[in-house]
Amino acid sequence: MKTSSRTHFTRSLLTAGILCASVPALAASVPAGTALAEKQELVRNNGSEPASLDPHKVESDVEFNIISDLFEGLVSVSPEGAIQPRLAEKWENKDNTVWTFHLRPGATWSDGTAITAQDVVWSWQRLVDPKTASPYSSYPGNMHIVNAADIAQGKKGTDTLGVKAINDTTLEVTLTQPNAAFLAMLAHPSLVPVDKVLIGRYGDKWTQPAHFVSSGAYKLTQWVVNERIVAERNPRYWDNAHTVINKVTYLPITSEASDVNRYKAGEIDIVYTVPINQFNQLKKTMGPELTVSPQLATYYYEFNTTRPPFNDPRVRKALNLALDKDIIADKVLGQGQRPAWLISQPDIGGVTLKKPDYASWPMDKRIAEAKKLLNEAGFNENHPLSFNLLYNTSESHQRIAIAASSMWKKNLGVEAKLQNQEWKTMLDTMHTHNFDAVRYAWIADYDDAATFLNNFRTGDSENTSQYSNADYDRALVDAAKAKTSAERGAFYQKAEDMLARDVPAIPVYHYVRTHLVKPWVGGFTPDKLGYYFTKDMYIKKH
Repeated sequence: MKTSSRTHFTRSLLTAGILCASVPALAASVPAGTALAEKQELVRNNGSEPASLDPHKVESDVEFNIISDLFEGLVSVSPEGAIQPRLAEKWENKDNTVWTFHLRPGATWSDGTAITAQDVVWSWQRLVDPKTASPYSSYPGNMHIVNAADIAQGKKGTDTLGVKAINDTTLEVTLTQPNAAFLAMLAHPSLVPVDKVLIGRYGDKWTQPAHFVSSGAYKLTQWVVNERIVAERNPRYWDNAHTVINKVTYLPITSEASDVNRYKAGEIDIVYTVPINQFNQLKKTMGPELTVSPQLATYYYEFNTTRPPFNDPRVRKALNLALDKDIIADKVLGQGQRPAWLISQPDIGGVTLKKPDYASWPMDKRIAEAKKLLNEAGFNENHPLSFNLLYNTSESHQRIAIAASSMWKKNLGVEAKLQNQEWKTMLDTMHTHNFDAVRYAWIADYDDAATFLNNFRTGDSENTSQYSNADYDRALVDAAKAKTSAERGAFYQKAEDMLARDVPAIPVYHYVRTHLVKPWVGGFTPDKLGYYFTKDMYIKKH
């Protein structure tokens, strides 16, 4: 949910193949002389009710925002892009394919029991196990961990996964090939260890506060569905000495207007996102509290490529051509978003990617080509195209969908019928492929184009469009094997060119993140994925 500096740092570690000793860990860094409030409590809106707090059952920032406060992975990535040791104190690699991680001595779960290398092995086996049905089951395979892809597809048993515990504190991970993004990918929240004993005892109910055991800076103490989730400081966290916030409350407010109103009333310290229609006014009246930061994320409309009429790439491309993305980015949004013609990003992971030629065409030329393609596919004034456009409940998504549907109506005579569902319901709809077209967005999991492009790879657990193209799959395999940024970029360009031709999804715009943050909140530093961690923050005296 990453910068060239991050990838460069990762690549330098791979090339060196040496022991990585302690880099200063991320934590709340309070400037000297800062007076702290006696009450160190934070309230942040989280945008929606999480589908789950099981790291293997979820797929969005709604869940990962909370999971990242509750759990710790082997490593993390700083806002500047540096790989930081977390549960793993140090590591070394051999030939960039065999990685050995040494866990911190004395690291424990919040109940005081030891976190072991065996916990990591079991957790990763659970992640890739088809029985778990994790949306991220393909992720370890995309990391090139031995047998991960075959296990996720049900071809091999979980015990064949290329991860083993040498002893209680030493973990060995074997890759099928070098992967320049491996350490950055390792920071993803789906790879945090979970407690085998706890899950064995309570099953799906292990995430209830009465049973919950965590490894991060906070432990779950309350979960009132559709009202709030509360987490309190975990005194057994290995870096508890550098934690400042004692209690954090996450609110599932979907209404952006309500979010802002409660912020103004002093009930919320951090707004999840600033409403489009209030942005300019808030900029004038609350400018110092308004933050806008770039984010490696793309908003798109995804098609069900197996359902008529969207099994025809001409129809998909026509809708892409007829969408005026400049108006959506500049007029409908107007917060700094950029119109998108790539699924990934123009600049990512040290690689620059080019837009398709038609992105530079004048609008009238794009509309003429779109009409031609629709006509060839059998749609015209006498037989107009009509389909359902699904989005999750949000004022912003609604405004964008209204704008898009009106453009398609005006430019092509196409009728897009708007439908909305709550977040969890929409995710279920996507994974059961019961949609025509759906609003979605992808926030980079790491600083490399593959984090976006893998979602359209045949068989990927996040490929809800069901797009399948052997040449596309091969380009991604070749990119992973590439030894230089230039070579990798060439394969990514090839993949993006195929997406521009086949259009399994229409990229609409590239994100910025907008927040309102109270002036007494210190340490609020979103990274390029949009994450900001409670353990890095503190409340100033006010």
